[in-house]
Amino acid sequence: MPQTPSTMIPLGTPMPPFSLPDPVGQAWSASEGRTGTLVIFICNHCPFVIHVAATLQKIAEQCDASDIEMVCINSNDQEAYPADSAEKMIETKKEFSWTFPYIMDESQEVAIAFNATCTPDIFLFDAKKKLFYRGQFDDSRPGSGESVGSDLLRAMKDLVDGNAPPDGQKPSIGCNIKWKA
Repeated sequence: MPQTPSTMIPLGTPMPPFSLPDPVGQAWSASEGRTGTLVIFICNHCPFVIHVAATLQKIAEQCDASDIEMVCINSNDQEAYPADSAEKMIETKKEFSWTFPYIMDESQEVAIAFNATCTPDIFLFDAKKKLFYRGQFDDSRPGSGESVGSDLLRAMKDLVDGNAPPDGQKPSIGCNIKWKA
């Protein structure tokens, strides 16, 4: 499996505005007045995403408790990769009992605006929609043991507690986003 790192855009980068539909056509856009917004680029078939799939719901529950809005985006080319189709997104969300929005970026414009490169690619923004954390869930990788999301959870706690962004943020590693030709 190819390993692609996230680009680690500068902290403080503004969150690109966007509105995207979920697989049944319901539009999603970021709310105002929240403590933060967590945007994660994922897909259905990537081994790195499958490795953290159960952790995603635990992260969502912590987001709810911390007033952080969470959304996951599938930007992969669904025609070339049918495992990432809207129908499969619905199945994946049901399989893992995800309660957070899982939306589609069919044009791939949102992934480009975020400079997303891999799945999972994680972006945590503060209340002013400025980038606070980008990088990995934790040091675990497929086959190396359970993911608990320790790096992301620490960043979320720092955000909620009003601390500075954590030092030593490490890039996420995952499959590359499947770009359209």
